[in-house]
Amino acid sequence: MTELPWIISVDDHVVEPPTLWSDRLAARDRDDGPHVVRDTCETIDDPGAQAVRYVKGGNGPVTDWWVYDGRARPVPKVVACAGFPVEEHTIDPINYEQMRPGCYDPKARLADMDINRTERSLCFPMMTRFAGQMFYEASDKDLALRCVRAYNDWMIDEWCGSSAGRLIPLCIIALWDPAAAAAEIRRNAARGCRAITFTEMPHFIGLPSIHDPSRYWDPVFEACDETGTVLCMHIGSGSRMAETSPFAPRAVNTTLTFTMAQQSVVEWLLSGVLVRYPHLKIAYSESQIGWMPFILERIDKVYTHSAYAGLDPIISEPPSSYVPGRVYGCFFDDDTGIANRGAIGVGQIVFEVDYPHQDTTWPNTGAVVARLAEQVSAEDLERIVRTNALEMLGID
Repeated sequence: MTELPWIISVDDHVVEPPTLWSDRLAARDRDDGPHVVRDTCETIDDPGAQAVRYVKGGNGPVTDWWVYDGRARPVPKVVACAGFPVEEHTIDPINYEQMRPGCYDPKARLADMDINRTERSLCFPMMTRFAGQMFYEASDKDLALRCVRAYNDWMIDEWCGSSAGRLIPLCIIALWDPAAAAAEIRRNAARGCRAITFTEMPHFIGLPSIHDPSRYWDPVFEACDETGTVLCMHIGSGSRMAETSPFAPRAVNTTLTFTMAQQSVVEWLLSGVLVRYPHLKIAYSESQIGWMPFILERIDKVYTHSAYAGLDPIISEPPSSYVPGRVYGCFFDDDTGIANRGAIGVGQIVFEVDYPHQDTTWPNTGAVVARLAEQVSAEDLERIVRTNALEMLGID
């Protein structure tokens, strides 16, 4: 085990600390910005509904509620369940003192990373949702923009600032204002941030698609292309998962979590965006990679019939040719993908731990890496669990 490389995880998560916004917003905004209220709740008997809902003075347990824009949400235990047995990975609320401190405290996170031989970590937000959709949906967009900037200041200065580079900043943007988003990308790139969250399917949440004739997203793409900032798209960042049959068990949807990433990568490769912005990189987080070889094969075969496929003439090469150095798939345990890694490109595969979510391999990720070491060469292992992530993020 001591001979195996330490891990660089490009998909972990942070539970925002309770005072993130109240510590950073101006006094006039603190009551309206996101903040935590501790109160009782009302339990719901309907097993198909959420386990609890916020009703002041309800009959349920005392719960930490994130309150913002007229809504209240608890932290579901399933997103802060590191260290809990599998049978406790539920959607019931969990309060901050019940979580491992590594969920929200950077020093404790580094200690948990040491346990797992995780050298560096890129963390997605939780309460804002993966692409910051909470602020896109907010009624007061001026306040929402100030909240976006406050989050990014916290991410860079506090979450990552004292970690000696071990915690890698991942920022959010104002999805509703591409010009403001581009300015924020450049502001944060100047401070060392080289990654933002983005939605895998923007039109699912009411935004223009990447094919939009008005080129709505061009300011964002241009800023990322210019600064070397990666667009990181987590499963579910389009606020939609696979549509399953009525009464299907949750396991069906869980098994199909990659489907939106599959659609997204096809749309990106056939959009011409990667041609127009030759330094732009995109990454698919927690999507696994076993589906990628077939998609890349299929997309090139469709390209041979491009006369009827309606492709932009700017796409002058087989679409898969835009993958090397540009499109990354992220996995935590995918034997099929590793067996077919040559069809993806070993340089395009990056690794994740998913701490502290229910899929996390923490604190036993070393066993996954050891099994991986039995399937690939030492050189490929180094690339998959370390070097590719460094190259993707432009880290020395």
